[in-house]
Amino acid sequence: MTSAALARKFPKLEQWEAGARRPTLKQLETFAKATHAPIGFFFLPEAPVEVVPIPDLRTIRDAGVARPSPDLLDTVYVCQQRQDWYRDFARAEGDDPIPFVGSLTVDTPVEAAAASIRHTLSFDVAERREMATWEEALRRFIELADAAGILVMVSGVVGNNNRRKLDPEEFRGFALADPYAPLVFINGADSKSAQMFTLAHEIAHVWIGASGLSDVDPNAPAGPRVEQWCNHVAAELLMPAAELREARRAGPLDQEVQRLARHFKVSTLVVLRRLRDTGVLTGERYWEAYGAELERIRAAKKSPGGDFYRTQGARLSKRFARALIVSTVEGRSTFTEAFRLLGVTKIGTFQELGHSLGVA
Repeated sequence: MTSAALARKFPKLEQWEAGARRPTLKQLETFAKATHAPIGFFFLPEAPVEVVPIPDLRTIRDAGVARPSPDLLDTVYVCQQRQDWYRDFARAEGDDPIPFVGSLTVDTPVEAAAASIRHTLSFDVAERREMATWEEALRRFIELADAAGILVMVSGVVGNNNRRKLDPEEFRGFALADPYAPLVFINGADSKSAQMFTLAHEIAHVWIGASGLSDVDPNAPAGPRVEQWCNHVAAELLMPAAELREARRAGPLDQEVQRLARHFKVSTLVVLRRLRDTGVLTGERYWEAYGAELERIRAAKKSPGGDFYRTQGARLSKRFARALIVSTVEGRSTFTEAFRLLGVTKIGTFQELGHSLGVA
């Protein structure tokens, strides 16, 4: 929140800051809730420096990003809690470690890495081409990753709080690598086509066993080597160079970019970058096209939300939600723990979520 917005909500804020007056405990609790800060912070001699609890690989103009928002931190924390639960669950079930987690390194050739992921997930261009929308393609991509053992969580808000919207400009996704419970989070506030690339990028992180808050800009000129490698792998996974050459047609650039985006079910920015990678676009022509397309995307309107239970399944990872609901119904997990990790408060919502996921 801005200082002006806080001042409107708390008229005595200026006096509190100046030391002229002190807030009551109730006022302080309300202030802590409004700023998403633990109330204990206000009793410390100095404000603690909070950092993202996983490697922060984001860059802005080649400089590291400082001071993560409370929304980002809370999202990472709840995903870590869900991962911890599922890891214990998988071990109790006698599951073996997932073989592809950490099976590659950044020294693995990009084409070989993309081929490994494509083979494991069985999600090729031909299948995507037959799908009518990006939403359908993304849903299928998530289903295949889930079936392979990856917990994929997609949300545009913190938990179920629709007033705490996540900002794609701050982060688009992150990966929490683990041999039993690899987890990928995708910022659902981003466009569906952009989410396709983010998911591919974060899956590449899982394949090299590297957790991280990612910089998934396909046009990023520099940055950590792992990010460059994951970007290249994601691009090759979604738009193999050989298939791009076969799919290209002559025609106006803007129309061809839109057509290829529909063909491969990726964002137009990824198409432009792949045309550059393959030597079709170079120099000033590429940068002009990329800048114009970026402005067009920023001006586009976002689509409205959907059905709660369908959305909730995507937010939680169906694999995770089903496991937790079954464990709770069988008495191995408490309802208190389940409600906290699922983000629900009523038994009716819990039951309906179970039915929507095919769990009685």
